[in-house]
Amino acid sequence: MANLKELNPDDGPREAMGARLRREREKRGWKQRELAARMDYSPTQISHVETALKDATLRFCRAVDAVLELAGTDESFEREWLGMKYGALLEGFPGFIAYEGRAVEIRLYEVGVIPGLLQTAEYAVVLADSYVERGAITEDQARERTDLIVTRQAALVRTPPPLIYVVLDEGCIRRFVGGREVMRAQYDRLLEFAEQPNTMLQIAPFSMGERRPFDLPITLLTLADRSLLFYAESAARGHLEREASSVVPTLTAYHQLQKYALPQAESVAMINEVRKGTP
Repeated sequence: MANLKELNPDDGPREAMGARLRREREKRGWKQRELAARMDYSPTQISHVETALKDATLRFCRAVDAVLELAGTDESFEREWLGMKYGALLEGFPGFIAYEGRAVEIRLYEVGVIPGLLQTAEYAVVLADSYVERGAITEDQARERTDLIVTRQAALVRTPPPLIYVVLDEGCIRRFVGGREVMRAQYDRLLEFAEQPNTMLQIAPFSMGERRPFDLPITLLTLADRSLLFYAESAARGHLEREASSVVPTLTAYHQLQKYALPQAESVAMINEVRKGTP
């Protein structure tokens, strides 16, 4: 029997994932070829990940989760992969996007800028580059952010698609980001989004005043089993919450937000009006 390469999880995230995969496989009494067959991968691919010769891909991690019944849990390999790839992002965010990609309903509220799920590539690059110019992140981290937006948007193109409810503070559409062409393309993207059968887009006007229940961005997710969670963030950190005692009041506040926000027809009219005035 060939000697197994022993991995020290403390040597790095690749080694930690490899050691964990081997541990989970052996706990079930499976050989590499058995796990490979269940995942529809080759034993060589399993070996490469277990010995840290190659990085696991997102597709690989999702296949592992399906076989080990870890999909959508805090212990999923997908969540571990996201933490490895996007570790420079706010705490809690890598775990959140693992759920976002599987949600059947997404409700989000954004302040200040267009949210990532609705950003054009050009708009996203301008924002990321501005962080680099301020010294807040590196160029590599900026590319991670823009790549992640593409990944998140692609995860929503599935059958059936999730229902997506978006409320934007009026400042999101009035804040000028990038040049004239960047903003016109971004307005067009919002208008296209509003036309989709599985979406709703509303603007929370400045006139809402004190009736606006949120001061920070927030996203609520409904999963396939109808469980709820929300993610909120400040400038320093993100927080993922699944306790009903916190989630239900947040959902109630979101409904109140929608109640006082402009209906979609009026919201689209406001976006069109702002678009016409783009310098």
